Amino acid sequence: MALPTNGRVIIDTTVGEIDIELWSKETPKACRNFLALAMEGYYDGVIFHRIVPGFLVQTGDKTGTGAGGESFYGEPFEDEIHPRLRFAHRGLVGMANNGTRHSNDSQFFITLDRADELHGKHTLFGRVMGDTLFNVLKIGEMEIDKDGRPVYPPKIKTIRILDNPFDNIVPRITAAEKRAQQRAREEAQREREEQERRKGAKKNIKLLSFGAYEGGEEEESVTFQKRAIYRPDLEDIEPSIAQPGFITQPQRQSLQRKNSETASAPKLEMPVAKPATKKDETDITKIRQRHAEEQAASQSARSAEIEKMEADIRRLTKRRDGDDSDEEPIKKKTRKSYLQEELDKYAKGRGLNKKGKKKDESNVLAALTSFRSKLQNAASQMDVDAGDNDPGRDPDHEGGGEAGMEVDDDRGFMTHALHFPKDDGEESRKAERDYEVIDPRQRGARAKEEERVRKRLAKARGGGGGRR
Repeated sequence: MALPTNGRVIIDTTVGEIDIELWSKETPKACRNFLALAMEGYYDGVIFHRIVPGFLVQTGDKTGTGAGGESFYGEPFEDEIHPRLRFAHRGLVGMANNGTRHSNDSQFFITLDRADELHGKHTLFGRVMGDTLFNVLKIGEMEIDKDGRPVYPPKIKTIRILDNPFDNIVPRITAAEKRAQQRAREEAQREREEQERRKGAKKNIKLLSFGAYEGGEEEESVTFQKRAIYRPDLEDIEPSIAQPGFITQPQRQSLQRKNSETASAPKLEMPVAKPATKKDETDITKIRQRHAEEQAASQSARSAEIEKMEADIRRLTKRRDGDDSDEEPIKKKTRKSYLQEELDKYAKGRGLNKKGKKKDESNVLAALTSFRSKLQNAASQMDVDAGDNDPGRDPDHEGGGEAGMEVDDDRGFMTHALHFPKDDGEESRKAERDYEVIDPRQRGARAKEEERVRKRLAKARGGGGGRR
């Protein structure tokens, strides 16, 4: 049997109404947050930004991206998991979070089917009632893109609160005040745009005005005095000649006189260029020659100075390397790096002992081969020694050794082997007997079976008393 609800709202969307009942007793924080945001008009105009077909539809983000949202408390609030509220069927309303615990804000979702994987992870605070569930299913069947966002997202128009279980909620701003502020902002924006449009418009004085017939006074005609037009781009300017910096510019008097003559002229006239005299051409040619000679002299002096500096640098480099001679080396010897020198040393001394003689690796290989043959023949040799063993013989005096010298020829270590006693199953049986394996599932099943038997006996006992 489902828990009784306390609280009811109707979400008016573009696809129809969604009637939701709230479990405000089991999840008071989530229901208070939802109702307070609805009273403030926070959800008005918010879209369903996420649709997972056959699973859920999600909304509550004012940005429409799925990464926004805010709670009525000013910060994310904790989860409210109730053991009797489970996502067992479609039409259940839960709080969405960012993947971690206790991160609820304003986003919520409505399930489209059973969702066992959401148990214990999300706060379940309401359910969809009646035929309005089909409007939720209609949203879940809409066309989506590759990211799970609807191509034509439905929108929440408004939320009407029919039953508010919290009488002490004081919204920060009501929905009506919010709409009034929005209308005021839009009106101010329109007035600003209209003022900008009027300011940029020009009055057309060519149109007839009938203000005199309406009792208004006629405006006096304004006479504009036209100024002379000066077009320097139409003037035939003499070609400018590049001159050095020490040549003074033309005097300002001639330029001022020319400007005054042009401004006083009533009409535009093309000035006639005066032909240059022979004396001016001669002076310009001399100036050019002198300038070219100075440039060549400065270039040669700069080249000589550069060559001198390069020679000094070469001399200092030779002195640093220890060569005091001024003659250039015919071929510079390339210097090897430290790594290359170490590699050469290693390659040169490879295979040599401390005295500088080359090691003979054939002796080492021969010794290894001999030891391998000893290991292979150790077992048979030990058997022969055991058969020929005589208690009266003294092995210390055999082989021509000196008297009293101890000879260590024990080769039994070559035949040593590691053996374990064979297990006949006694240890396994002992472990099963001494250690008891407790399965909690088996204990729970046993407890359930005992509870069923006890209830059956109690029922049978009660039924017998009734019949009497």
